[in-house]
Order: sequence, then C-alpha cells, then structure tokens
Amino acid sequence: MPHKRSVWDGVLIAVLAVAACIMLLPYAWMVLSSLKSNMEIVSGSGGFFPSQPSLEGYRTVFQDAPFVTWLLNSLVTSVIITVITLLTSSLAGYIFAKHQFKGKRLLFMLILATMMIPFQVIMIPTYLITSELGLVNNLMAIILPNLVSSYGVFLAKQFIEEIPQDLLEAARIDGAGEFRLMLRIISPLIMPMLSALGIFTFMNSWNNYLWPLIVLNDESKMTVPLALVYFNGTHQVNYNVVMSAAVLITIPVIIVFLIFQKQFIKGLTMTGMK
Repeated sequence: MPHKRSVWDGVLIAVLAVAACIMLLPYAWMVLSSLKSNMEIVSGSGGFFPSQPSLEGYRTVFQDAPFVTWLLNSLVTSVIITVITLLTSSLAGYIFAKHQFKGKRLLFMLILATMMIPFQVIMIPTYLITSELGLVNNLMAIILPNLVSSYGVFLAKQFIEEIPQDLLEAARIDGAGEFRLMLRIISPLIMPMLSALGIFTFMNSWNNYLWPLIVLNDESKMTVPLALVYFNGTHQVNYNVVMSAAVLITIPVIIVFLIFQKQFIKGLTMTGMK
C-alpha cells in the first residue's frame, strides 16, 4: 500500500525546502551579481536581480587575465592529485585491511593522528622543504604534498575490510597475484568508495587557496582560486568581475559532482565504519 503523507511529512518537506533555499541563496546571489555592473552592486540600487543583465564581468575575466591558463593549471594539478591519491589510498587501505605485519596498529594510528593536525601547523616546514627542493613557483609544489591522504587510507581500509577473505583466498588459489587481485577483484568492489573519495579530493584540490597563495608567485603558474585575489584592485574591488570569476571556478566542481553523483551517494552509504 502506498504510504499516506501525514501533516508532519508536509511540515518536514517544507522545512527542508526552506533550508535548501537558504543554502542556495549565496550561490544565486553570486550568479546574479556576476550579471550586474559594478556600480549597481556597490550602490545596491538594483535589488536582488540585475536591472540590466550584462556579461561584461565575464569578458573582463578572460580579457584582462590569463584565466584559461589558470583553469588548465587547476585542472592538471587536481586531476593528478586525485588519481594518485586514489591509487595510494586503495593500496595502503588494502595492506592495512588484509595483511598482518609488525607495527601495523601503531603505524595506522600514526596515520590517523595526522588527520587531527591542522595544515597551518606544518605549513612552514612544508614550505621550507619545498623551497629546498627548488619547487617554489612550480606546479609540483601543489602536487607533491597532496599525493597521500590519511583520510583516504582510513576510508579505503574500512571499505576493504568488508570484502570477504574467502573471496580473496579463492582468487589466490586460482593463481591471482597481488597485483591482479587488486586490479580484478578489489578495485571493482570498492569503486563506489573510490568515486566518493575522488570527488572529495578533486573538490579540495580545486578549491585549495592557502597553499598555492604561499608557493606560487608567477602569474603563469597560478590556479583559479588565486584569481579572486588577482581581480581585487588596490583601491577598488570590481565585484562583478570577482563574482564572474567565482561562478567560472564553481562550474567544473558542479559538473564533476553531477557526473559522479550516483557513485558518490552510493559510496557514502555503503562504506563500512567499524
């Protein structure tokens, strides 16, 4: 029998709808502000919607700055970080979940402990190491410190622990080595988790602002979050240009999420948390 909605169901739906509108309001304001003139935003005379929609802010973004280069820099670094993080997380998670070795528990606890340390604490040592390696103003300075994720290792371990040991033993009896076992058996089974972790990693890398601000001074090596600083003038802020850049920065993240949303939700709901 179909479930009959009660009055409380209607109230709950209304509350969720209001909450969704509140969460989406800043994004709607950002998009609409990108279509306004800077004078209209500063004066506040146009209200919520633009009185005369214009794409001048978007034209300024592409004409006055190498924004396409910044997009490519962010895309390259984010994709490389995401792919290698998924590889290192799945391999380490498999080792911790299915293999026994001396010091395993202590090593895993040390990895988990790094999740509690804010990046600001290790920022100066990381910069000094990066400088000693000659990687300042190099995209490798963005990539190298982010190739291993303690959260990714933890998530992969929790997920792989749910795979029956008998299944792995049967594959080994059939002659599967560790590489084939990982490639043919484990990887397909943990694909939802990898999708969820991949989206998280890509979003964090794409939106990373503080570390690129520290290690990148060359305009040609900048990533898109730094564009928001670039378009801030010394004495005046062109708000419509900044909002246009913010919209363009947000679009790739939305596209990635829409493509992988089913795997993302499935990965969150299936991950075992022992």
